[in-house]
Amino acid sequence: MLECRDLQFHYDRADPGETPDFDFTLRLAPGECLAVQGPSGCGKSTLLNLIAGFLEPASGWLGWAGRSWRDLPPWERALTTVFQEDNLFAHLPVWINVGLGLAPDLRLDAAAHRRIRDGLARVGLEGLQDRLPAALSGGQRQRVALLRALLRERPLLLLDEPFSGLDADNRHQLWELVREQRRRGVAVLLVSHDNEDIRALADRRCALQGGRLVESAAI
Repeated sequence: MLECRDLQFHYDRADPGETPDFDFTLRLAPGECLAVQGPSGCGKSTLLNLIAGFLEPASGWLGWAGRSWRDLPPWERALTTVFQEDNLFAHLPVWINVGLGLAPDLRLDAAAHRRIRDGLARVGLEGLQDRLPAALSGGQRQRVALLRALLRERPLLLLDEPFSGLDADNRHQLWELVREQRRRGVAVLLVSHDNEDIRALADRRCALQGGRLVESAAI
């Protein structure tokens, strides 16, 4: 289970009124999907960055299965993240970008290569494995990024507007991939402004108001 208790953060700004003081408390069980909504600048990305380890909280508790993550660097946390920007390596072809999710050292055996091929076919990118990211559309790059994250098989998946720019067919395909992860027990924290994505994937939703999470009714 992911747990944040009174996880506090404050941006150091010249005008203290520019951003709120953030104080996050939440629990997310294995196999559950919690959606977080709120207007631009309300702290959604701040929450994800704190959990992922890209920001350091001022105080509070953060951890998984009772183990604190406060002293763990991002690469040692049992999670994977898909941000709104695809974060692909521009100089590497698609299959290597995906393969990094399976083995950061790219020591890929025959089974790993099969998983890459099967995954690319599953997300409609069959035959594009040797292209560089610049030769793909924005939606195709986002599919590569999501596939890479799913193949990592970490128990927690953080999604930041992962389906933006995708057409309906591709969104439905990727929804099903995320549902499969949930059936395997992966917990999902979904940041999205799109109610259709939330209805398709989430059990619960909450809103960020004044730097705090406010639980909404079950979906």
